[in-house]
Amino acid sequence: MRSRLKRQTTESMAEQALETWGPTVFRIALGQAGSPADAEDICQTVLIKLLEHPRDFPDTDQERAWVIRIAVNDCKNWRKTAWFRHRAPLDEGLRLTVENPEPESGSLLAQVQALPAMYREVIFLRYYEGYEVKEIATLLGRSPALVSTHLKRGKEKLRNMLGGTEYAREF
Repeated sequence: MRSRLKRQTTESMAEQALETWGPTVFRIALGQAGSPADAEDICQTVLIKLLEHPRDFPDTDQERAWVIRIAVNDCKNWRKTAWFRHRAPLDEGLRLTVENPEPESGSLLAQVQALPAMYREVIFLRYYEGYEVKEIATLLGRSPALVSTHLKRGKEKLRNMLGGTEYAREF
């Protein structure tokens, strides 16, 4: 009876973690990985870590920062794996289509994903997650000046990529 009760508690904790943090972690992972399948794998790894190492936080902002930090670190670890470094040529072709999408099919998120990682991370955290420059600097372990520079250069790259589209005016 006790193991069944523990399993139900674990399942409810997993559901709560998935509902609360799943979308945020998935968006971060998708921005880094570029592939929904890889993003799901990274998301699953992060959510398992949250369940294995539960923590209490004084407020949700600190918990959110902790979860995002774990997600960013797992994305970096994913890029270090042998699988990522030794992809087949077919994957290279698929990645090129994400980096240079057709103007008709290129959404703003696809364009952000096509940016180099250093720009993609800060733009995503600033404009999709709503963090301020100092908070992003703390999350990524960079100086605020470097984060500001990456934001500025990333926005310039986005403007150039978007050309005359409606999104170009936003940046």
